[in-house]
Amino acid sequence: MRAVAVIGSVARPLWKEIPRFRAFRRLGIEVWHECHDLDLAVWLDSQHRLGELRRARDHALRRAFEAGTGPGGPGNEVDVFLFEPGSDRYLVRLCKFARCPNDKRECLVPGCGAVAFNRVVEGFVPCASLLASARDAMLYRRGEGRLRSALDLPAAEADRPDARSPDARRR
Repeated sequence: MRAVAVIGSVARPLWKEIPRFRAFRRLGIEVWHECHDLDLAVWLDSQHRLGELRRARDHALRRAFEAGTGPGGPGNEVDVFLFEPGSDRYLVRLCKFARCPNDKRECLVPGCGAVAFNRVVEGFVPCASLLASARDAMLYRRGEGRLRSALDLPAAEADRPDARSPDARRR
């Protein structure tokens, strides 16, 4: 593993938005964005040990939950996006299932499981800004070690228009 970074909404300052629920929309009530999962970017030299990476993710989440310091959810609330070092080319995601291949509909996508525990998400095309927050939310880099804790990531911003998500600013 070359590097690990938090990406997605967890890596950005928290913003307020009008949710999709009709009552909130009608009244224009803004609430803090709800982060439903954690997205990690992982740069790998090889995909041949993805099973070990999947087990390590699940073990770390279980230990954090049992210690009362981590999320109360299962490993499927952590999406691991795999990238090629140097080019930042998106490869696949880390599979969430304990077996590969599995008897799940998701496993029938062409290319899924071509290497054990690589997950091809049907129709997924990474947006150009997928890694935009990676530089500021880098947790680990080979040769440098741990750079920061996830607890050091941006906190909620003041209720200012420029602190909101791009989607919220368009409204």
